[in-house]
Amino acid sequence: MTGETTPLFNPRTQRWSDNFTWSSDATKVEGLTIIGRATIVCLRMNNPVILVAQRRWTISSWHPLDD
Repeated sequence: MTGETTPLFNPRTQRWSDNFTWSSDATKVEGLTIIGRATIVCLRMNNPVILVAQRRWTISSWHPLDD
């Protein structure tokens, strides 16, 4: 968004909950930090196919998992 280079989220050294949260309907990942937002965009974490799957998982109570 800003055009600046930023590192992507590293699950080995960073906590998911510090960088991401779920939307109110638990279908979209939302970035809390610049690292989170950059990771969502680069990895296309909210692409339409994933959103459909996450919606179905939410209905089945499989998603979201506790951190």
